[in-house]
Amino acid sequence: MRPVPRPADRITVSMSVNGGPVERTVDSRRLLADFLREDLGLTGTHLGCEHGVCGACTLLVDGRPVRSCIMLAVQADGCEVTTVEGITPREGLNPIQQAFKDHHGLQCGFCTPGFLMTLTGAEPSEYPDDESIRELLAGNLCRCTGYEGIVEAVRAAWGRDEREGRRP
Repeated sequence: MRPVPRPADRITVSMSVNGGPVERTVDSRRLLADFLREDLGLTGTHLGCEHGVCGACTLLVDGRPVRSCIMLAVQADGCEVTTVEGITPREGLNPIQQAFKDHHGLQCGFCTPGFLMTLTGAEPSEYPDDESIRELLAGNLCRCTGYEGIVEAVRAAWGRDEREGRRP
C-alpha cells in the first residue's frame, strides 16, 4: 500500500476492481468506499458508521478483508480490489450468498455485503466451530437477525453439519 499523501494532492491510481483494470485521478483524501460507490457505481459496498466499526463497508484488497470507509483510494493503488459485486456469478448466487438466503442470514440486507466479504476472505478451516465463526464475524454488526441465521448460513456454505461445532 502507498503511504498516506498530503491532503491537497490529486493522484492517479490504477487498480484491478472485480477483475477489471481501473485507472482514475482522485483527490488524495478520497475514501475507497466513496471511490467505488460514486466514481465506479459499485453500490454494493455500504456505508454505515464511517468509522470502521460496523463492517458494512468490508471488501477485499489483495484477498484480505478491509474496511473501505477508513481506507483511502490511493492506498489501493496497484492492488486487487473485490467488492460484493465481484463475488456474484452472472447467473444465480455464490454458495455463501445462497446459504444466507436459504438460512435466513439476512433481513434488511444492509449489513449483508460486509458479512459476505468477511466470509469470502476467510479460510474455513481456521474457523472449525460456532464459537470461532462468531469470533470471525464479531467485526460485522447486524441490527436485525440475532446472528443465529448467519452462523447457520456459514455452516451450510462451508459444508458443515448443523450439529458440528456445537457444545453440549
